[in-house]
Amino acid sequence: MRWDDRLRRERLAQTRLGHDWIVLGRTRRALLRTALAVIPLLLVLNLYWQHDVAPEQRRLASTTPQVDQIFDAADPRDRATAVVDMVGLGNVDAAPTAMSLPAFGAIGRVWAVRYDNRGIDTEVIGQLIAARAKTAEVKNVVLVGHSMGGVVALEVAQHLYEDSDVRVTGIVLDCTPLDLHAVRAGSRDAGENLLRWIGWLPGARESRTLRTVVEMAARSERFVDLHSSWYPRIHWDDAVDAFDEVMRDKILNPSAASNGFIESQFRTIVASGALDNLDALNRPVDGKPSPAIVFLRPSIGRADGVVDVDYSQSILFDRVGGSDGQLRVVRMPGTGHANPRQEPQRYNDAVVDRVLPFLEPRVFSSGRSALPVSGDVTRRTTSPG
Repeated sequence: MRWDDRLRRERLAQTRLGHDWIVLGRTRRALLRTALAVIPLLLVLNLYWQHDVAPEQRRLASTTPQVDQIFDAADPRDRATAVVDMVGLGNVDAAPTAMSLPAFGAIGRVWAVRYDNRGIDTEVIGQLIAARAKTAEVKNVVLVGHSMGGVVALEVAQHLYEDSDVRVTGIVLDCTPLDLHAVRAGSRDAGENLLRWIGWLPGARESRTLRTVVEMAARSERFVDLHSSWYPRIHWDDAVDAFDEVMRDKILNPSAASNGFIESQFRTIVASGALDNLDALNRPVDGKPSPAIVFLRPSIGRADGVVDVDYSQSILFDRVGGSDGQLRVVRMPGTGHANPRQEPQRYNDAVVDRVLPFLEPRVFSSGRSALPVSGDVTRRTTSPG
């Protein structure tokens, strides 16, 4: 006897959920199946939001920008001047970078800006610096910006220059991209991809899971072998090391920059008004002198793999260069992209030999005489406070 499955199928059709739906029965059953299929996805999204996004949102809600003193002035007579350090993309706190640059203690106190991890508001940062300067009886400020931090420094400088009594005597730009074209293609594409992810994925500004994926992808060349065979091979020991590094430095580190903060930093570059800031700082305001500009860069342009420093330098020559000596370009051998923590000796030597002699006459012109270029400057930078 041949097996006939017709009766079983008819019985299933007569007893299935929605079998008696006459009006739009097929459509209603399709919608029901879709709703049932979505339930597991909603459960996963709930876990993602509850355990990944929400805790980070609560943590970021308590962060605020602040200005901390790293070193006191090497000479008590210079306490009326402050050097304010600001870091670039992916960094929140400038304190570790400022600590690697004790040479700036030769012209005054050294302060570091800690950003609000939710985003950057240059007007608020300017107000914080002005308030701190008033409390500390600081009259002169030199702003130092590393990489994208230089874009922030220029905006802050304009706020201080136009809206406060603080005298901005100098701005030090370390490998700063003065517009988006100065960012090399690879870094620019990575930033634009991050903006796309954040634009469509809910919670992406706070998600630590997404951050882990992005950071691991950025390190993939360390553990993915694309050359020894026709398929990608993963070196698991190296992958575990990379994962440990990501968790330690980027995910579990409370000082690490959030996704939303990095988005805010990249948007600051995209919408950079650095050229307008430079123009504004050249216009007279209440008799204030325009700040001097120092551009720190590697001796060889291609040594900076993130920013086209030759392009940024040409912009500065066009905007603030000239016979009045307002701009100084300092080329540093053996450095890369804005890396004073990796090359502190080279940076501090450049500060002592090239930056301080250029800034000191402007800093001390309001009352204190400039120091000798040799001997005394070097001695004083060895003990910054």
